[in-house]
Amino acid sequence: MLNRRTLLLTASAATAGATMFRPYAAMAESHAMGDAFKSANGEITIHPVSHASFVMTTPAGTIYNDPVGGASLYEGFPAPDLILITHHHGDHFDPETLAAIATDDTALITNPTVFEALPEELKARTQSLSNGDNAEAFGTTIQALPAYNLTEDRLQYHPQGRDNGYVFSADGLRVYVAGDTEDIPEMRALTDIDIAFVPMNLPYTMDEDQAANAVTEFAPKVVYPYHYKGSDPEKFAALVEDSPAKVEVRMGPWYGQDA
Repeated sequence: MLNRRTLLLTASAATAGATMFRPYAAMAESHAMGDAFKSANGEITIHPVSHASFVMTTPAGTIYNDPVGGASLYEGFPAPDLILITHHHGDHFDPETLAAIATDDTALITNPTVFEALPEELKARTQSLSNGDNAEAFGTTIQALPAYNLTEDRLQYHPQGRDNGYVFSADGLRVYVAGDTEDIPEMRALTDIDIAFVPMNLPYTMDEDQAANAVTEFAPKVVYPYHYKGSDPEKFAALVEDSPAKVEVRMGPWYGQDA
């Protein structure tokens, strides 16, 4: 019997050719495949876009996470009410994309490194959070968590204290966006997470075993592997699903036919 994870993978493979040649039609397909989760006042819907970028629609408005890749990737989505940016690397922070998609009503939350690189017109609408800081936005408290490397030969990629992950409530559902990180103690100590986004790709973050081990420890209800170019999300899913933790793994079309 095909489970939810297998069905998503099959659908992604079936539309891969259309994605390469019909970007706007593919975006419509992406909307249709968005995952809906029942929330306090209706539902939230998650739309993977690419790599670490996703759109989350909620009854209160729309959140974009690490939007990069050009404005055309976001055509058809509601304009962002809130943009979260974890750190300054080019696969997470793209000033040209931000300038094209942000409206006068869009608020941004970033780490200090990104804040310093923003144009002045965006700085005026941005809250800069360091690890451990909180901000009130979008009708909820958004907490900046650490995101960093632990392994000796990876420390140069994401040093401790610079980059952010985020925890926030989306209409009553508690969401964790890990950013670029290994299986740090701050991740393992999380509790009551409904939806988590966890990266895995070497040498920049962690491997599938590290990611699965951490996920089964903090045990979100649902986890999306993301930011996994070059890694094996199926291996990660198998490790999580074989563990005693009751965590549902959701896949998304982060890389077209590679998802």
